[in-house]
Amino acid sequence: MASSDLEQLCSHVNEKIGNIKKTLSLRNCGQEPTLKTVLNKIGDEIIVVNELLNKLELEIQYQEQTNNSLKELCESLEEDYKDVEHLKENIPSHLPQVTVAQSWYMKSRLTYGQINDVIKEINKAVISKYKILHQPKKSMNSVARNLYHRFIDEETKDTKGRYFIVEADIKEFTTLKVDKKFHVLLNILRHCRRLSEVRGGGLTRYVIT
Repeated sequence: MASSDLEQLCSHVNEKIGNIKKTLSLRNCGQEPTLKTVLNKIGDEIIVVNELLNKLELEIQYQEQTNNSLKELCESLEEDYKDVEHLKENIPSHLPQVTVAQSWYMKSRLTYGQINDVIKEINKAVISKYKILHQPKKSMNSVARNLYHRFIDEETKDTKGRYFIVEADIKEFTTLKVDKKFHVLLNILRHCRRLSEVRGGGLTRYVIT
């Protein structure tokens, strides 16, 4: 065996012996009452950090899904808006002129910008709701805890694994008025297949699709 090979082998053996000594030393430390308590606390903290990382991962996945859904929704609404504008500008001359008062869509006086603003508010309500649902219960105040229990009570088998809100969430987390104009917008979103409704128990759930 060459001298260099022997030196490498000796170095490897010494490294293994050093690791064994460190392991035995740590095991002996773990038997001391004071150090054992510290190690147990460290273990508990590691578990807490791991749970927080799991929740953070879920929150990131939810944000990505929400952003993708909103992007698709905005693109769809923009196409619908362009179609409406095209129809308005290309009405045949032999047809009677459709006035604002006679047009259901224009009667609502909703512009694309207004629709986009409302979508942002709906997104705010969804994010606020599921932020509470993903929040550790120990860190909740009484208000958040009451909201948490309401959210759980509102879930059904038809909403399992899906994101949804109710009118109470709109009132809780946004400045929107739940009026006729708001429901007109919801009808548009349903028409675009970006929202669906799940009814039950006297409650309408607006599911993000």
